[in-house]
Amino acid sequence: MPRLARLDAPGVLHHIIIRGIERRAIFKDDFDRENFIERLSTLVPETQTSCYAWVFMSNHAHFLLRSGPGGIAHLMRRLLTGYAVSFNRRHRRHGQLFQNRYKSIICQEDVYFKELVRYIHLNPVRAKLVPDLNELIKYPYCGHSTLLGNQERAWQETDFVLSVFGNTPADASRRYAAYVKVGCEQGRRPELTGGGLIRSLGGWATAKKLRLKGQDRLKGDERILGDSDFVTSILAEANERLDRFYEIKTQGYTIEKVEKRVMEIFGVEEDVINSKGRRKVQVAARSLLCYWAVRKLGLTATELAKRLRMTQPAVSYAVSRGEQIAKKNNYTLVV
Repeated sequence: MPRLARLDAPGVLHHIIIRGIERRAIFKDDFDRENFIERLSTLVPETQTSCYAWVFMSNHAHFLLRSGPGGIAHLMRRLLTGYAVSFNRRHRRHGQLFQNRYKSIICQEDVYFKELVRYIHLNPVRAKLVPDLNELIKYPYCGHSTLLGNQERAWQETDFVLSVFGNTPADASRRYAAYVKVGCEQGRRPELTGGGLIRSLGGWATAKKLRLKGQDRLKGDERILGDSDFVTSILAEANERLDRFYEIKTQGYTIEKVEKRVMEIFGVEEDVINSKGRRKVQVAARSLLCYWAVRKLGLTATELAKRLRMTQPAVSYAVSRGEQIAKKNNYTLVV
């Protein structure tokens, strides 16, 4: 079965999971972990992403993120590509580091936010990387220690998370710690990471009860964690975005036509856009082209990178610049 396209939009809550290819380690030592953290400390604020929970294991990692204006893919492309290049160079290896693409699950916030913060932060205890909660507070590669004040991570959003648990910092920390302690007794939670229909029904037990009542055809999707109404609303929004892409294409807009529109705006020839260079007009033209190609035509950064002989991170940067250029100057694709 072909894999489904990712669902992405600004301001959406995502449970992100990255895994090493063939279950291999993506962190071999603390230098690797600190390298990844340093990249997070730059890219999370730069992309206006909110990070609520995170944990590094040996061969995988979890994050609970709210996407910034450019969507979650903008952050993840730059984060994973940069880290993989650095990891391969340091460990003198070649080839793919991560297992396929990262897993992204859009989450219903009011139902699952607290559950996911706890689930993610308890990973080291479940995997026996640390023996108990007392040691988890000291574990530096998990957001739990930051929430309880043992680590300083300016890029991790602690105030928002703690506000969900209490009105004052002391009360919130106490209630959060108690909530995590209860979670230790729950063991693994497969409904939070797998089985789209199961997740959309609210868990394995609920799904079983509903099946017995003949209600097993409620809306489900492996990319979404939430109840049936939430799943439906997210899919509807995604379809609206696809409809906008389709509308643009039915008007005859191709990448070539987008290039022509950019050439008209900046008064440049095609070779200026498609050749490497750092002239101001050249950078602006390529940035606007990238923005319209990705956001309006629906091309992927990979497709555009090959066409323009750019790297994927460079395309992502260009999309952000192009959006600013379009808004500042009121440039429109359709005239």
